[in-house]
Amino acid sequence: MMQDAILSMPKQFEYTPQIEQGKQQTYTHYILLGMGGSHLAADILAELNPILSLRIYSDYGLPHISDEKNTLIIASSYSGNTEEVLEGAQLALKQGIPLAVISVGGALIDLAKKYNLPYIQMPDTGIQPRSALGFSLRALMKLLGEETLLKESNKLAHMNPQALEEQGKKIATSWTGKTPVIYTSQKNKSIAYNWKIKMNETGKIPAVYNVFPEMNHNEMNGFDVSPDHKELIEHFTICMIEDEHDHPKVQKRMHIAKKLYEDRGIPVMTLKLEGATHIEKIFTSLTLADWVAVHSAAQYGHEAEQVPMIEEFKRLIG
Repeated sequence: MMQDAILSMPKQFEYTPQIEQGKQQTYTHYILLGMGGSHLAADILAELNPILSLRIYSDYGLPHISDEKNTLIIASSYSGNTEEVLEGAQLALKQGIPLAVISVGGALIDLAKKYNLPYIQMPDTGIQPRSALGFSLRALMKLLGEETLLKESNKLAHMNPQALEEQGKKIATSWTGKTPVIYTSQKNKSIAYNWKIKMNETGKIPAVYNVFPEMNHNEMNGFDVSPDHKELIEHFTICMIEDEHDHPKVQKRMHIAKKLYEDRGIPVMTLKLEGATHIEKIFTSLTLADWVAVHSAAQYGHEAEQVPMIEEFKRLIG
């Protein structure tokens, strides 16, 4: 059950990843191939270490690579069978670009073993990829030699997810009949994106996200209510995730945007990032999002863990 995955999440930060068939090597650039939950760790790591040259690629093939010898391609697929990632990994092999693998098994691990590629095989505990973020983040940190962050993330093993459930349930109730719009600063974009996909996959509801200050230049104008199109926006609710370390002008923009939305009758909720470190703030917020999503699914009568439409799509595409 998804509730069990949430409650056991801190144990993932006790996981000690090991690089098989190789050792940690330093490259100038890193490109992670990953779809869905398999690239979330890279999104967060890029936020935690913004000077790291880490690019996320979520498509077929490979992106343009200007310095192939000094670029490591990381094929990340929780199942090991994601077709977009497998195609990119096979192209990297064909072109002689350095390649490493992160997975629990499947065709990607078979590929790594066959071609003697470095790989990290994560524990297969039967949870959904989006619920394995602790495992995948620590694996990626190990592969990239982020030892300081690896040590810091271990402290998250002491988190108490249960303490956030009641707040998550209240938020889910307040969102009944609404489509949430999640806003953060550009710096915290990965948090807003994670909230969105948790609402989609676990909560089984539509959700969108955007970032400040960009949304001030376009999206917010779409919520400027007039009598002839009020019905287009009356089912939206806004959630602004605030960070005391955001640029002062971004904080001001959030405050003003909140007023403008509320003046137009659009409900706005603000949530402050809380925690002693940036990584603790991220995972406290994402744990809260997990609870919101679980209770959103429950109030609409849906099972939270499985993703039937995605599985149906996979069957149809072959």
